[in-house]
Amino acid sequence: MQKYARFSIDDKHQKYGLIDNDAIKEIDGDIFSSFKVTEKKHSIKNVKIPAPCLPSKIVAVGLNYIDHAKELGMKVPEEPVLFIKPNTSVIGPDDNIVYPKMSRRVDYEAELAIVIKDKTKNIEPEEAHTHIFGYTCLNDVTARDLQKKDGQWTRAKSFDTFCPIGPYIVTDISPDNLKIELYVNKQLKQSSSTSNLIFNVQKLVSFISKVMTLFPGDIIATGTPSGIGPLKHGDKVEVVIEKVGRLTNFVCKNPL
Repeated sequence: MQKYARFSIDDKHQKYGLIDNDAIKEIDGDIFSSFKVTEKKHSIKNVKIPAPCLPSKIVAVGLNYIDHAKELGMKVPEEPVLFIKPNTSVIGPDDNIVYPKMSRRVDYEAELAIVIKDKTKNIEPEEAHTHIFGYTCLNDVTARDLQKKDGQWTRAKSFDTFCPIGPYIVTDISPDNLKIELYVNKQLKQSSSTSNLIFNVQKLVSFISKVMTLFPGDIIATGTPSGIGPLKHGDKVEVVIEKVGRLTNFVCKNPL
């Protein structure tokens, strides 16, 4: 298992690095093409860790946990239900989730995110692992009142800051039975396992690749378990996924 991150010193010259205990080793090159890990190290305390990749798109899956379907009293879907979050919604660890003025209820949704390794199109489930670079934490922040009002999900899911990801991309782990939790102000709100996914990681990558071409660094958000609920100004929200990491963000009012 290895952990990759993007980092910057003094908010300049963002680079990729490999996490090495409390340090980060600089990488020459691009982790999605050719690269080399150098011996040049920086203390993690002395660097800024933004979102671990810059996806061209985030493909999200709705209603993909058995416990969440039961929570909503909805029928288990026969095929994955897809929607898109724009890359302008992406923020990194410790960044602020900004409450939009047009919403009165913004919810958290803890999710395991798949990070795509290379250009991927029309693959079968058994091929999926060769096209996955790794996994990260994701919070599919949603304006729940606008989702209900619109009857579809684009506006509710697409506000700037509504897709925190990070802090790292973790490689060489099995995604099939990972504990997934979400905390608001240190109180546990969601708790499940990726073993409860209706459509597993392999099926999702295959299915989506037959709909659209996936590019290096693209994100697939695999769905959220039961326990969704609201956020308010000043909240601290944390997505915690076994072996993957802890993603922390804060909620603030729109300054405009």
